[in-house]
Amino acid sequence: MFVRTSIALLFASVLALSGCASAPSDTGVADGKLQVAVAFYPFQLVAERIGGSQVTVTNLTPPGSEPHDLELAPRQVAGLAEADLVVLQSGFQPAVDNAVTQVTPKRTVDTATFLTFLTADADDHSAADHAEDSHNHGADDPHTWLDPTNLVVVAEHVRDALSEAKPEAKAEFTANTEALTKDLIALDEDFKTGLTKCERNTFITSHAAFGYLAHRYGLTQVGIRGLEPDVEPSAARIAEVQQIARTEGVTTIFFETLVSPVVSRSIAGDLGLAVDVLDPLEGISADSRGNDYLEVMRANLAALRTANQCS
Repeated sequence: MFVRTSIALLFASVLALSGCASAPSDTGVADGKLQVAVAFYPFQLVAERIGGSQVTVTNLTPPGSEPHDLELAPRQVAGLAEADLVVLQSGFQPAVDNAVTQVTPKRTVDTATFLTFLTADADDHSAADHAEDSHNHGADDPHTWLDPTNLVVVAEHVRDALSEAKPEAKAEFTANTEALTKDLIALDEDFKTGLTKCERNTFITSHAAFGYLAHRYGLTQVGIRGLEPDVEPSAARIAEVQQIARTEGVTTIFFETLVSPVVSRSIAGDLGLAVDVLDPLEGISADSRGNDYLEVMRANLAALRTANQCS
């Protein structure tokens, strides 16, 4: 009798422990929060700010990782089927595109369906660089979020999707969207004001991620690499960038927190120029100059103002 009782207690304990182990995956359902999956960091900011206390947000791209190279585990793909909303930009991360096709989430906000894409400047590529990255991006520059006004449009679509998923929280989503929009418009105004009076408008960065920022604020971007951060530039491209730096009186060569700074530092060293960080905000890490999109973008503004000697 004692043995049977002990076995029964042991079995009950195992069941209890199993229930505890599965609890985290059910947390959002239990507390009534909407489950939102985002492809990479800028969309995390939007979803968290708009969803507020009504959402649990999961970023598919780990901190400190290049979103271009994302691979998803089977459990992550399966999880998208259970999400109330998935926010992505198709054409940027093939793994996310494939996953969404496989599982058909309940709702998606795909920014590629409503944002206007810029064509990558041919001057930011050597012929070899362009050929290498065209298989993923073609002529479209995917870095839409580096124009704050694009995130305003994304926010409106996320607001509408969340309101559809949880109509009783629509007022909260609307108020949160208004607050985020106010912050993004203030950031946009800071850039327009801060970059108005500068000694030069050309900047050189490690890869051509800043086309939207340059277009919005009247700057000229020169990428050492093209749209793909991991495609090494040719010797001819490096020589071309060095000549542009001399001609334009560039003071600084920019590098990124998620891309090796070796080439940027080498070019700067050869020309006796400074180096600094210009962050494309594909992710937030311990090395980021700020805790969120707004802070890091203002750090970018400060770096550009110093490099281009803005008054």
